Amino acid sequence: MRTTTTSLAGVLSAAALFLAACGGGEGAEASGGSGSGSEGGEGRALRLALNQTEQHPSYLALDSFGQRLSEATDDRWSIEVFANETLGAQAEALQLVSSGAVDMAIVSGTQLENLDEDFVVFNLPTVFDSVEQQMSVVNDPDVVGDLYSSLESSENITVVGGFTQGTRSVYTTDGPVETPEDLAGKKMRVQESDLHLSMMEAMGGSPTPLAFGEVYTALQSGVIDGAENNEVSYFTQKHHEVAPFYSRTNHLVGLDYLIINTGVLSEMSEEDRAAFDEEWTAAHEEHTQLWTEATEQAIADAEAAGATFSEVDTDAFNAVLEPLVDEFLTTDSQRALYDAARGN
Repeated sequence: MRTTTTSLAGVLSAAALFLAACGGGEGAEASGGSGSGSEGGEGRALRLALNQTEQHPSYLALDSFGQRLSEATDDRWSIEVFANETLGAQAEALQLVSSGAVDMAIVSGTQLENLDEDFVVFNLPTVFDSVEQQMSVVNDPDVVGDLYSSLESSENITVVGGFTQGTRSVYTTDGPVETPEDLAGKKMRVQESDLHLSMMEAMGGSPTPLAFGEVYTALQSGVIDGAENNEVSYFTQKHHEVAPFYSRTNHLVGLDYLIINTGVLSEMSEEDRAAFDEEWTAAHEEHTQLWTEATEQAIADAEAAGATFSEVDTDAFNAVLEPLVDEFLTTDSQRALYDAARGN
């Protein structure tokens, strides 16, 4: 327990020092609930942690979100996006939002799955058939309202909504993959969750959890033989340079969530909260369009740089992945969410 406490304290201390150096020292105190951007005084700039680059669709959509929010609230609220894991990897950012040291963050579905098992539903490999279906479900309050407020009392975190990660596939260093048998013995990077570990095992690979920022070096050094992700991250993180074989398993439509400190959200006036929600809708719609364009461009650029994209035996992969649904849907609430998603 002492190691965990010390680690979190170090993260919080480092974040506080960084934010103070950026001129955010007073705002850091406000994150705990001592200040408000909605009543007179100076406006409030919400600090948002992101693990992607400034060229990534997530950064572009969030930056636009912040600008529109500032305009809609007469500068009472705005958003400053800290890209490139400046405030730490996603697990750290999640803790920082919970504590109030950081106001907002983009985190993957696996991060929230570790806090509330019901989030596992939207991480399953068969729950979404397309990005369009996914976005219609994860931004529908009638489906996700209770789920998104489930962490408020325990973690002081409110889930705002979802960004697509696009369709995820595998990529490897030493040749293309066609069937699950081709992944046998390969050490494949996955996100740290029981589902992702089981998913990669079912697909034939040896799952190796790693932080996103460590994947390039691990591929380059041979610590891992491959990874699974979407085309945009594959190219923007330059993984195509060290793992040039991208095989379209399309095993999962990945999902990121925008989270916000619940105390900060409660400081907004009714008018400003309405503006926040409206501009978030515009943000995830813009992100989806940017994602489509970025995916096409990433494929073209990766191919131009020497990467190859190949098809797989889809039926063979579906056959090994389908049993995961019954294995991981263990409660009535999970089954209800899954049925709502599939019927949407």
